[in-house]
Amino acid sequence: MAAVSKYLTAKNSSIAGGVLLVLYILKQRRRASKLNGKKGSALVQNNDKEGKKERAAVDKLFFLRIYRIFRIMTPRFLCMETGYLVLIAVMLVTRTYCDVWMIQNGTMIESAIISRSAKDFKTCLMGFLKFIPAIALVNNLLKLGINELKLRFRERLTQYLYDQYLQGYTYYKMGNLDNRISNPDQLLTQDVEKFCNSVVDLYSNLSKPLLDIGLYIFKLTSAIGAQGPAIMMAYLIISGLFLTRLRRPIAKMTVTEQRYEGEYRYVNSRLITNSEEIAFYNGNLREKQTIHSTFQKLVDHLHNFIFFRFSMGFVDSVIAKYIATGVGYVVVSRPFLDLSHPRHLHTKQSELMEDYYQSGRMLLRLSQALGRIVLAGRDMTRLSGFTSRIAELMKVLKELNMGKYERTMVTQHEKGISGLEKVALVPGSGRVINADNIIKFDHTPLATPNGEILIQDLSFEVMSGANVLVCGPNGCGKSSLFRVLGGLWPLFGGELTKPERGKLFYVPQRPYMTLGSLRDQVIYPDTFEDQNRKGISDQVLKEYLDNVQLGHILDREGSWDTVQDWMDVLSGGEKQRMAMARLFYHKPQFAILDECTSAVSVDVEDFIYSHCRTVGITLFTVSHRKSLWKHHKFYLHMDGRGNYEFKPITEETVEFGS
Repeated sequence: MAAVSKYLTAKNSSIAGGVLLVLYILKQRRRASKLNGKKGSALVQNNDKEGKKERAAVDKLFFLRIYRIFRIMTPRFLCMETGYLVLIAVMLVTRTYCDVWMIQNGTMIESAIISRSAKDFKTCLMGFLKFIPAIALVNNLLKLGINELKLRFRERLTQYLYDQYLQGYTYYKMGNLDNRISNPDQLLTQDVEKFCNSVVDLYSNLSKPLLDIGLYIFKLTSAIGAQGPAIMMAYLIISGLFLTRLRRPIAKMTVTEQRYEGEYRYVNSRLITNSEEIAFYNGNLREKQTIHSTFQKLVDHLHNFIFFRFSMGFVDSVIAKYIATGVGYVVVSRPFLDLSHPRHLHTKQSELMEDYYQSGRMLLRLSQALGRIVLAGRDMTRLSGFTSRIAELMKVLKELNMGKYERTMVTQHEKGISGLEKVALVPGSGRVINADNIIKFDHTPLATPNGEILIQDLSFEVMSGANVLVCGPNGCGKSSLFRVLGGLWPLFGGELTKPERGKLFYVPQRPYMTLGSLRDQVIYPDTFEDQNRKGISDQVLKEYLDNVQLGHILDREGSWDTVQDWMDVLSGGEKQRMAMARLFYHKPQFAILDECTSAVSVDVEDFIYSHCRTVGITLFTVSHRKSLWKHHKFYLHMDGRGNYEFKPITEETVEFGS
């Protein structure tokens, strides 16, 4: 026992613990790679794009992505962002010189104390006190520059992404046509903020150690020779390569973490958005199960991520901090322990101690700077995860604005519609012609974005003044027709002639009430400046409200500038009538009314249709009310099996509905 116990020292136990921990990490990584290999055989066909999308590592592609994003955040050579980059660099250099001065002055103060020289102590202490305001100013200017740069980078990148996201119908296409990004809100808010913070932190965390290394190598080379700093640099390279290899999973784990965070936010927002429907179904327990399962998936991943970071933190601390410090002690001790070293042959004890303190502290700072550079690799690996997600968002936005999207396509036999020939569908292959006072479908396939054909060859023509009633069973393609007509869905062939954007207006069954004043509800999406530019007075707006029997709302609120939560303040029928007042304000050539008067009384509905005819608005109406047939000249009936008929409404036409 005694023979064994002599080897059970604290040093040997620490070494053994570290070795066991490293072996455990390597074993876990091999086990995870085997599991991924087994899963990969089943997922490679269905999820290959997902794997490519999640690729994140510190490589050539990472630096190329950073460069592209950096050009967005600093659009010009002379801009405020560049100024703050220069300010941070200058403050870092100044702070490094302040550190050197603090080392030298601190050594002189300690030397004065040891030599019991009150005069030298007072002189050095007064110099230190005089220098304090300058050091404090440098430190706080550095913090100011870092915080301002983070905010300005975020402002630039956010504005650029939202300019792309809200260009045309891109925001709609990302959520409804393209299935590569499932949580754009997470990317546009949290991920952009984390990316900008990581970039600036990495810039400051890398710049300061690099400056320290350059300055301390210069100082130490003149003090103890070039061999000592060379040994430290060699240790930096070897340890950096080793730790970079161990940190490779961090990038992918960061991407996965942000995706799970986005999914968790999404299920919570769905609960808020659909709370009424869920309450009617008593679906609280089912929704709780969904939220808990989504949250548990995030928690399990975070547990693994935390343990991995703990393991890497242990290895980082040992290699990048403590062993680096030990190497520094070995290097700085060589000229002092070598009794024949020419530098200290004729040196007094006090001078020897002062030289050791100064050289030792500089070398200690050098080793700490080398350690921070090694640890910065961890931050860079995590940054590559955020960079991958931002770059993927930019790529998707660019392709959507070019009319390209990626979606899982279906074949026609999956739909099960008989009588349809198989045709090659290419999104965007149709031709759109802008012309006033006409809507014409010329041999146009009516298909969903995933290639599901609803009507193989749709052809009809409507001139201004000829209202059309669109009818048919649910799922026959009524809403799909309007999405194609509104430019939300791509054309898969043929020609579509229609007025340009702005002369075609859509009124849904559940109208959208914007955030803002009562005036904003009537003129949306126009602004008050647009209203004045069109020469429409508030009195005319009041007439629009009176036409749909909503004049009492203005009397009740007292002002056009009253701000309310109009989605809650207005009832269902009032919101539908407000949407019709909005239609009268814009006076488009054509309007699509999609069950938008279902909560309006018949007499108000008759007045609305009569007024539309009076002001020259041609209507495409989806409704199941028989009372509306008299307001239309044509009907378009879809049977849900790929067939349709477009005919004029006559006395012999069989009206159907309720």
